[in-house]
Amino acid sequence: MNFFLPMLVSFAATILGFFPAINLAKKFNLVDNPRLRPHPAHTQKRVVPRAGGLLPFIGIVFASLVFLPLTSQLLSILAALTILLAIGLLDDRYPSFSPYLRLLGQFIAAALVVLSGVTVNFITNPLGGIINFAPILGSALALVWIVWVMNMINWSKGVDGQMPSIATVASLILGLLALKLTLNGDPTQAKVAVLAFITTGASLGLLIFNWHPAKIFPGFSGSNILGFMIATLAIFTGAKLATAGLVLLIPATDFAYTFFRRTLSGKSPVWGDRGHLHHKLLELGLTHRQIALFYLLGSVILGAAALNLSSSGKLFAAILVATVILGVILWLNFFGGLSKPEDQDNG
Repeated sequence: MNFFLPMLVSFAATILGFFPAINLAKKFNLVDNPRLRPHPAHTQKRVVPRAGGLLPFIGIVFASLVFLPLTSQLLSILAALTILLAIGLLDDRYPSFSPYLRLLGQFIAAALVVLSGVTVNFITNPLGGIINFAPILGSALALVWIVWVMNMINWSKGVDGQMPSIATVASLILGLLALKLTLNGDPTQAKVAVLAFITTGASLGLLIFNWHPAKIFPGFSGSNILGFMIATLAIFTGAKLATAGLVLLIPATDFAYTFFRRTLSGKSPVWGDRGHLHHKLLELGLTHRQIALFYLLGSVILGAAALNLSSSGKLFAAILVATVILGVILWLNFFGGLSKPEDQDNG
């Protein structure tokens, strides 16, 4: 099976999707204007079109219909992507759109694929053996996993190129994993590899237009469509949640810290602020491109480790790297001002 062609077709369809997305954004005023749409997490003052979720949506849906059989699970995935796109476009149009309605939409989208049979039947015990789950528990775990990854990816789109860089690497690693399992004698993983590479092509297409200075923002729909695909692919590849988790370790650590920081300070975790790692790196003086490259290279290194390490090795690497990342986040939050470059006129 040719795995390169689906990725190429998805990439091309995503590129072509840029033009209708821009037209839609202009027609319905789906733009990010910091003066009219104030948000504490804004990192630039330019007026940039939103509706970027249309790009990966077009790429993934078109290539999937061309290269994959129309099964009930694929239909549930396409329906879920449609829901996430619709909610994202509403969020693009209405600045006051409730984050709780967005969260509800995420659960509905995740529930669609779980009800179609996408579930976590087991995970590999890093200390040895297999941990099996009862059907209800496996479905609940799949639901929580998908929603968690969507939010984690959504919280990692603060600077240009950051989120699609992470999604491109994560989907590519999962595609390579599925391809490896296919070559090792599991033919069911061939379709998973195709879907993963389709997602890679769509992510890469979005990255081109989202690289700084971004010509379009992914918005809620873009980050959730790609996060949803990554989470679902991780389940399809034999519940390789640890593999996906290791690739996504940098945004995952930032997500966990931000969630508990907001909760412990008495704030709702769904309301944004400027406490993310990418915000602190911006304050440190790094550019959008440098931060995006940091996330890109970090994901590549962790992805390569995830493909080659044993389960126990992944656990050890995850604990070690997460500890380092958390230490960096804490330092930047509490002592970041000491690391800022001094003004040349400060003597």
